[in-house]
Amino acid sequence: MNNNYNGTFFPGGPLYSGNIMTPDQSQAPSIDPFFEQSYIENILRANKGKKVTVFTSFPDSIEWKDRKFKGIIEESGRDHILLSDPTTGNWYMILMIYVDYIEFEERINYNKDFISTN
Repeated sequence: MNNNYNGTFFPGGPLYSGNIMTPDQSQAPSIDPFFEQSYIENILRANKGKKVTVFTSFPDSIEWKDRKFKGIIEESGRDHILLSDPTTGNWYMILMIYVDYIEFEERINYNKDFISTN
């Protein structure tokens, strides 16, 4: 299949390097995000809606060397956690590289297979 028309490349078609076809991302297999290798992420997803305190360290900051954030787990991704603080109305996106540990105010949902309960 030729994806060029007058020198214009059309996305979704195969790319060629010499005589070898390189598949594009549209042909990549889809992966269920709840079966990712990031265990912390999946534990946080299984505990969405729970109150937590996230203890963080910002080693290069003079002002915020160590800081804690209190709130409710709203979302979690591979490299971040989203918290909302119902007392202030503030929302926080905290990068996982700064998280030291997370303290839960109630029993956590934990599945050793890390399968989402959603």
